[in-house]
Order: sequence, then structure tokens, then C-alpha cells
Amino acid sequence: MNGIQSICPQSVLSLEKQRVLVIGDCMLDAYLLGDSTRISPEAPVPVVRVECQRSVPGGAGNVARNIAALRGCVSLITIAGADREADILEEVLRGESIDAFLIRSNTRPTTLKTRVLARGQQMIRLDREVNDALSQQEEEALMRQVRESLPGNDVVILSDYGKGIVSASFMKKFTALLLKQNPVPKLLIDPKPVNAAYYSGAYIMTPNAKEAGECVGFPVRSSEEVKQAGKILLDRFSCPNMLITLGAEGMALFSEGGKSIQHLPTSARDVFDVTGAGDTVIAVLGLALASGMNLSQACLLANRAAGLVVAQVGAAVVSPEDLIRELERNFRPDSSVW
Repeated sequence: MNGIQSICPQSVLSLEKQRVLVIGDCMLDAYLLGDSTRISPEAPVPVVRVECQRSVPGGAGNVARNIAALRGCVSLITIAGADREADILEEVLRGESIDAFLIRSNTRPTTLKTRVLARGQQMIRLDREVNDALSQQEEEALMRQVRESLPGNDVVILSDYGKGIVSASFMKKFTALLLKQNPVPKLLIDPKPVNAAYYSGAYIMTPNAKEAGECVGFPVRSSEEVKQAGKILLDRFSCPNMLITLGAEGMALFSEGGKSIQHLPTSARDVFDVTGAGDTVIAVLGLALASGMNLSQACLLANRAAGLVVAQVGAAVVSPEDLIRELERNFRPDSSVW
């Protein structure tokens, strides 16, 4: 690889209609928005007067949402409950132009995260979830849909939020299915350390610094620690490429089996909220690879997109127009070899 390359702003248009398949743990993110002007007489807690509410897809759903926002063609396969929340989730996914396949379970609820905000400030978050591994019947239903959806997708994203989809059994069957495709799709994995023993067959993995540290067993803060962790992870997962996201410090791309290490500083001018930034990174990376961009270009584009979403509050997405303007502002890459 010849380093991080420049990318033409208009190349963003090549992302349109590219196909990506997303598989993983999806959730419904519910927001109750209002104001708080008094303390409850029942307990020393604020009283929030709810004025409106909205629901958006989270987890793997947010990855798919980011792809759809850039006008890619995205299919999503996930597990949900046989409940009202699954109906809402399916509705909001289809409203985002996502081809959603929700495997309904009678034994587990749809993962629901409810955030209560007053004047833009989060007061509390309530989670309803079951993190147990899928039952045999649920896994079989999931694999049937994966088998049906895989053909025609050159890029597959596995978005693991540790809610039960990824297991040793799932990864064995999933990897075998991938290898039967011709050509074999590029597999991108957003990992969870709790499932680190199960991953295999990835083209690239995208842990953040905290996740990388949990996988290798030491804190990942300095550039030397990042380099050490990246090389360990490449070897541990037998993965040719690794992208460690570093928050305000940007990203570190390990390629060619660790022979090439590139640092991409963040392009964010302001950082208000890093929620969902990892979803944006893997979504843009996958879509760019599907469009034919090389890994260097795809990482550069993902870095720029992440810089835009962290300047917004909540799990945001980037439009093609936003990304083109960002690249036009300064499309010469700022990177260095580590």
C-alpha cells in the first residue's frame, strides 16, 4: 500500500446504489424529549415534562442507516422480539430505505434503549435487553436468511453489540457460508471483546481503543501502545488489516499484515458526541470498498465522515452532500506513517 491517498470529492457519488449486507445486533433507540423545571416531591430527582418522542434504529441498525443515508443499497439481518417494539423498529428501518429482515423471537424481547432528555441533556437511560446466545431455532432461522441474502454482496458487515447473535456456533456456520461465495465477500467486523475468541475470516476489523485494549490486556493510549496492540490483534485474528479508532486522535490503519501503519488525525473541528461514530466508520468503509475504492481511500473517507458525525448530538448520519462539502473544504489527506 502506498500510503493514504487523496480522494476526489465527487467520488462520493460512486457510493450510490452500491450493495452492502449488514448482519448483527439491532436495537430500538427511543428518545423522550422535554423540559425539567422542578424536583419531584416523591424523591430528589428531576421531573421531566415530555413534549415529544422519537425512535431510531440503533446498533447494527445504525450502521445500515448510515449506508442508506449515503444512498447505498443496504440489507439488514437481525433478531428482534415478537413485540410492539419490533414493529416500530421494522417501521423506522423501512422508513430509512433499509431492506430489513427481522427474525422474530418468542423468547427474547427487542433490545430497547430509552433515553430521557431535558433541554438536550440526558437525564437517564433505561435498557431492556437479553444478551443470552440465540437458541438453536433462532440461529437456524438467522442462517437461512443469511444464506438467502449473501449472493450478490461483495461486502458484508458484522456489527457485534454483544446481544447474542455472535457465538462460536454462529461464526463457524457464517464463515463457511462466506467461503462458498464466488467471489468471497470482504467481511468487516466491528468487534466486542467478549466475543473475541470467535472471530475469524475478516478482511478488516474496526475496534476502538478501549475495545483493542480489552482484547490485548493492556491500556491503549499512546501511539506506541496503539502500534503494539494493532500488531497483536492482526496476529490473534489472522486478519490482514486492522483499523483502530482513537476518538479525538483519529484512526490507525494497519495493513499488509502490520508492515504498513498509517495514522489519520481526526478531521473534526468540534466534538460534541461520539455516539455512533464507530457505526459511521464501518458503514462508510464498507460502502466505499463496495464501490471499488482501495482500502486507503475508504479509510480516508470513513475518517472524514466520522469527523462530521461527532460534531452533532446523538447518533447522526452523513449525507453525500455533507461529505462532498467536507472533502471540498480540504481534500488533501493529512496522514503520517507510524
